[in-house]
Amino acid sequence: MALNFNQYAAEGNTFLKQYAKQIGLPDNPDRAGRVLTAILHGLRSIISVEESLQLIAQLPMFLKAVYVNGWSIKAHKEKVKNVEGFIDLIRTFDGKTSLYDFESNEIAEDYITSTFMMLKQYVSDGEMEDIRGELPKALKGIIFNHIFI
Repeated sequence: MALNFNQYAAEGNTFLKQYAKQIGLPDNPDRAGRVLTAILHGLRSIISVEESLQLIAQLPMFLKAVYVNGWSIKAHKEKVKNVEGFIDLIRTFDGKTSLYDFESNEIAEDYITSTFMMLKQYVSDGEMEDIRGELPKALKGIIFNHIFI
């Protein structure tokens, strides 16, 4: 199997353009990329390694790369009890730009919901349910109420 990195880059750029539009940042793909990365890294830090591996098995190569970048499977699992805790967690992954990228909790919630709606095109309902099963009750609603209607 030949690796076609140009194809992965093209697919990734197309996805990022669609994602930026979905979250209301059509003219700011850099910010959209930071938002996507922070949300995916936040998710991987609260679900089990086994669930993460099952998730990335379904993702296209460009999203796998974002998900695993900087990942240490030996890192401890974060304890998040509610939506605000998850937003705080993703802000830590976003770093210095977090107050700009996630300017309010309401905007952050919209970004989180939109991110999972975009991932739905690659991830099966069964896998989404498995991920949902590992989340705190308050977080299940924000992520999954809009997806399974």
